[in-house]
Amino acid sequence: MMRTGKLLVLLLVALALHSCFKKDKMIAPHPKSDATTDTIPLTQTYLYQVYFSLDSARSVATDTKTSFDLGFECSQAGWHILLNSSDFMKAGDMGTLTLGEAHDTTGLKWLFDKSDGDPDSTAIGQWFSVKGNDTVSNKHLYAINRGMDELGNNLGIYQVQFDSLKNNTFYFRYAPLKGGAIVSASVNKVPLVSCNYFSLKTGTVKQLEPPRNTFDLLFTQYTTLLFTDQGIPYPYLVTGVLSNRQNVKVALDSVHDFISITKEIALAQNFSGALDAIGYNWKFYSFSTGSYTIRKNRNYLVQGITGKYYKLRFIGFYNLKGQKGYPVIEYQQL
Repeated sequence: MMRTGKLLVLLLVALALHSCFKKDKMIAPHPKSDATTDTIPLTQTYLYQVYFSLDSARSVATDTKTSFDLGFECSQAGWHILLNSSDFMKAGDMGTLTLGEAHDTTGLKWLFDKSDGDPDSTAIGQWFSVKGNDTVSNKHLYAINRGMDELGNNLGIYQVQFDSLKNNTFYFRYAPLKGGAIVSASVNKVPLVSCNYFSLKTGTVKQLEPPRNTFDLLFTQYTTLLFTDQGIPYPYLVTGVLSNRQNVKVALDSVHDFISITKEIALAQNFSGALDAIGYNWKFYSFSTGSYTIRKNRNYLVQGITGKYYKLRFIGFYNLKGQKGYPVIEYQQL
């Protein structure tokens, strides 16, 4: 557990390092096995998100983490609206204010989407009531803080009103927080993906996610909550791995040696469907060396999207030039 003061110091130091982009020191590589090895190019500023398939041993899609702001759930009964947590986005319910007028966020309670993917823990929450076969807005205005780009620049705040979900289409309107022209928008559900995305900056729909049955893991930055010794939640932007929302499960094995793990050992583990079951804690930052080090004895067992089992571990976080932001993984089907 980190103390509040330590967390603030770490955050300031991390931001300073992030803005200056000092060259990180190269660290010794992790001993390798005969498993498949891949390097995931997030880059030094963590600009990219990479969707990765263990079955095909390759990335199946890549996009920039600033490509979208809102994700609209595409399942048949889906109604959730998600934030782009890779940009440290947050939202607040401003109540029944008038869309398009000038507003501020003084005293507003900001919320973040929970990083484990719990659908009942989204920042926007239930924005509607059900009338017949349609969902109808509660007519609340939501402040949507777009967070920060890969360089730490603030992306601005919008006011958004979600109007309805009819015939598999989300309808909503938005304007700058300080007032201005109201833009009307809509996002259709796409059956083959978990979410369809929208950019408030460009006013365009972004079909970024590959078909949900084609990937297992998403390498990306994302927002999570750390806790002080007093149990106070503290939002923090981390770099790690999220699971496919569709039936990918993960277990942590810190007992067995990676090479000795068998399918029988895997089947005896307790698997989790949390999105952040792999997460970010497979590495740690050393302020004394100015570099990231991979934690030893952290093996991840993954039940992939096709039901196959894999063992996976991290063996590095740097490319051959010594640049951070290039996670190196070893994995093998069991």
